[in-house]
Amino acid sequence: MATSPRHLLVVDDEPHIGLVLRPYLEQLGYRVSFARSLAEARAAVKDTTPDGMLLDLHLPDGSGLDFLRDLRAQDGTARLPILVLTAEGEERVLREARRLGAALVTKPFSPTKLSQRIATMFGDLSAPEDETP
Repeated sequence: MATSPRHLLVVDDEPHIGLVLRPYLEQLGYRVSFARSLAEARAAVKDTTPDGMLLDLHLPDGSGLDFLRDLRAQDGTARLPILVLTAEGEERVLREARRLGAALVTKPFSPTKLSQRIATMFGDLSAPEDETP
């Protein structure tokens, strides 16, 4: 019996992120869906909890960090693997995302580095050192 591919929800308002990531992640065997706003992300998670999430911190309708806090406060998503994709450099915000159990990848990133971080997020590789302080 074949296992179904892991479902990744990518929450990012930058259209080029989806254009670059979808074919790459699908080639690696993931099922990928996108949300371009917090409202879309909340609706997507309410419909079906993904296996993992790639989350931008800056979205047009609010803070990805607030969404991360909300996800951690709910039983169904408290342990959801989340990888924060950010250009954010504010150390306080990055520390808070880590405290909430998210791994970090700073933009711009290479697809290879991202795929390694996703594999680590799912426990398929050992964790590398964080790239940000």
